[in-house]
Amino acid sequence: MNTVQPIRSADDIRRMKERLKAVNEKYYLMFVIGLNTGLRVSDILNLTVGDVKDKTHVTITEKKSGKRRRFMINEHLKQEIDRHIAGAEPMDYLVKSRKGKNRPVNRCQAYKVLNDAAKSLGLSEVGTHTMRKTFGYWHYKQHKDVAILQDILNHDAPSVTLRYIGIDDDAKDSTLRNFFL
Repeated sequence: MNTVQPIRSADDIRRMKERLKAVNEKYYLMFVIGLNTGLRVSDILNLTVGDVKDKTHVTITEKKSGKRRRFMINEHLKQEIDRHIAGAEPMDYLVKSRKGKNRPVNRCQAYKVLNDAAKSLGLSEVGTHTMRKTFGYWHYKQHKDVAILQDILNHDAPSVTLRYIGIDDDAKDSTLRNFFL
């Protein structure tokens, strides 16, 4: 399995959003939800219209960990979701596959779309976990509270969270950038 990184440039995030929107609005929505909730792609793909419509908070059981996870849908994210779900039925998946009557896009397809979009923009080390890592990276950069971020991501230790979002690599690199004996 390849290692993926967070997207550390706001301009690259904007460009990815634009590219995904051009591919298909559903992939744009998947990306925006991932960037703004820190959910794993498997949990995003399982969301239905009924799960999120007219809600400010959603509670799920994470597919990977089996842990309960409550996340907020703030006003900005709500606007994006509402635009996408207009006219949809409560049981419709948010990121609906073209295959079958009402099935979500599968993880492999989500990876392919994200990876292809990233490559077309000259970005590397991008995959489905990039959304979650990008959320964590930017949340930490804005709030500098590893304990809250650890809780949001359901990690067991602060060191796991910092390693996960690449902050420990950034910190090590910054100490070595001008170090020379």
